[in-house]
Amino acid sequence: MITPDHIFDEQSSFEQKALRVFEYQKINNPVYKRFFNALGIKEPAFASDIPLLPIQAFKDAKIITSGKDSPLYFQSSGTSGMARSRHYIQDPGLYQRSIIQGMQQFYDLEEYVIWAYTPGYNSNSNSSLIWMLNTLIKRDESGLSKFLELGEPLNESELREIQRSGKKLMLFGAAFGLLDVLDKHHSQLPRDSVILETGGMKTHRREITKEQLHKQLAEGFGLPESQIHSEYGMTELLSQAYAQGSLWFKSVPWMKVSIRDPKAPLKEVPLGEEGLIGVIDLANLYSCSFILTGDKGIQKEDGAFQVLGRWNPQNLRGCNFLIERD
Repeated sequence: MITPDHIFDEQSSFEQKALRVFEYQKINNPVYKRFFNALGIKEPAFASDIPLLPIQAFKDAKIITSGKDSPLYFQSSGTSGMARSRHYIQDPGLYQRSIIQGMQQFYDLEEYVIWAYTPGYNSNSNSSLIWMLNTLIKRDESGLSKFLELGEPLNESELREIQRSGKKLMLFGAAFGLLDVLDKHHSQLPRDSVILETGGMKTHRREITKEQLHKQLAEGFGLPESQIHSEYGMTELLSQAYAQGSLWFKSVPWMKVSIRDPKAPLKEVPLGEEGLIGVIDLANLYSCSFILTGDKGIQKEDGAFQVLGRWNPQNLRGCNFLIERD
């Protein structure tokens, strides 16, 4: 029996852990078991051979490993009547552990006050992002971390209070929500602040590129672009990847990303070519760890990857990551 402790065990290789999780989920997850059997392929010898369940399954079925139901679930955002993903969480402590240990791979959380600005998510009582931010805010013993009031400018006296505390500010929020803050009032954040945007590239505004977004955030908040960071996460994952001052995301040790051929998802595309982002997230121990997302991406040799938007069969193309993108 594999446990959460095994997932975060640094003494075991990712390869070993992924194959153990595969065996566990192939036996104990009815949906993944049917999916694997329907493929009619041999048992994988390597983690890269493990088939990835299309993310649509989280909309169509209850994805549970071990047969235990759970009253806690995360649900993707969407309009009324729209099919939305549900991710059932049997072990909230595992998610908390993934959040904290994952962020600590990139940030010393003891140094930061978290301010969260999340328009569009607050109305979703089952938002995984809100749950994550609550976890981060509650662990800060300074009492300065909080959710910001929607539609209000940043409070200058509270910014000064953070500086007096000796901590740094991490302004965490949806991309266009942060631009909305700037519309209210351009605020000069303390120079050691970090902005961590979580995506959300389409609202009432026109769509812009990540480069344009980061430039606007840097100029509006008075920070260098190196301090505009990004998080890659989703309802269906219990782990996140982070990009710090660039467009290239890096994963936590118990999560691995690959770029798959959309016409043959068991195969990876050559480095630098576009394809579907595939994720092995071992923290999804009690749902499904092997997921083929609906996102388009590219990858470098060191494993870092870029997210190029939602996949559209009409605009997917083989390309080198150095050429101009849409």
